[in-house]
Amino acid sequence: MTTLALRDDAFRRIASLMYDTVGIAFGETKRHLVSSRLAPRLQRLGLASYEDYVSMISGNPKGEEMQVAIDLLTTNETYFFREPAHFELLERELAARRPRSVEVWSAACSFGDEAFTLAMLLDDLQRSGQVGETWSVLGTDVSDRVLRRASAAVFPEERLRAVSKDRLRRHCQRGEGEAAGLVRIAGPLRERVRFGWTNLCRPVDSLGPFDVVFLRNVLIYFDQDTKREVVDRVVARLRPGGLFFVGTAEGRVPCSQKLEPLAPGAFRRPA
Repeated sequence: MTTLALRDDAFRRIASLMYDTVGIAFGETKRHLVSSRLAPRLQRLGLASYEDYVSMISGNPKGEEMQVAIDLLTTNETYFFREPAHFELLERELAARRPRSVEVWSAACSFGDEAFTLAMLLDDLQRSGQVGETWSVLGTDVSDRVLRRASAAVFPEERLRAVSKDRLRRHCQRGEGEAAGLVRIAGPLRERVRFGWTNLCRPVDSLGPFDVVFLRNVLIYFDQDTKREVVDRVVARLRPGGLFFVGTAEGRVPCSQKLEPLAPGAFRRPA
C-alpha cells in the first residue's frame, strides 16, 4: 500500500477550508491527525494525493464530501453523565428554583449522550415535583453523521456505565440477539429530545432562548478569536439567570458578556 504524503500546501488548504467552513483551527501540531484520518478516505475514493482531495472538497465546500471530512477530523468521544459534577450542580440549581418550564440546549451534542443525560435528569426532577411538566432538550451539531446516530437513540451499553440501575430500568431497552450490547432510549424520553444541524460559527438567533446551555468540549477546536465569537453567540441565547456549562478542562471562557462563575466549567448569566 502506497503511503500518501501530506505536503505543506495541501495541509494549509485543508486547514483553511475547515476554518472557513466550521471555524475549526488546525495548527501544525494537527498535521499527523489530518493525514492519518483522511488517508483511508483517499484510498477508498481512489485518489492519488491529498491535493486531489483538496480539489474535490474545495470545489463544493457545502457538499457531502466536505461533511465527510468534517466528520473524520473531529473527535466525538462521549458518554452519559460525563463530568458528573455539572449535572449535580444543575440538579441543585433547578431543585432550588422549582421552575414550571425548562428549555435546555446541548450545543455540541455529538452522538446525543449529553442530551439524553439531561433528559434523564429533568425527568427525575419532574417526577419529584421540582420541575414542571413543560421541559425539553435540543441537541445540535455540525455533523450530519452524529446527528443521525443521536436521533436513532441507540448506544453501546458501555457508554451508559455511569447511569444508575433505576434510570436504566425506566429509560432504556436492552438489545437482544444481534443487538446484544446495545441500548435504546425508550420512547417517552425520546419524545422530549430533538436534534438539529447548527454551525456555531454562524448566527443562531433562531434558537432559544434557553434556561440552560451546555457547550462542553468543543471550544478546544477553535482559536481564541473564534472561541470568543462562539461563546458570545451562544450565551446571547441564554435567558438572564440561566446556567452555562463548558468542559472543565477548557480553561477560562472568553466572553464579552458577564458570567458569574459557580464551579469549574459552570457559570450563571446575571439576571
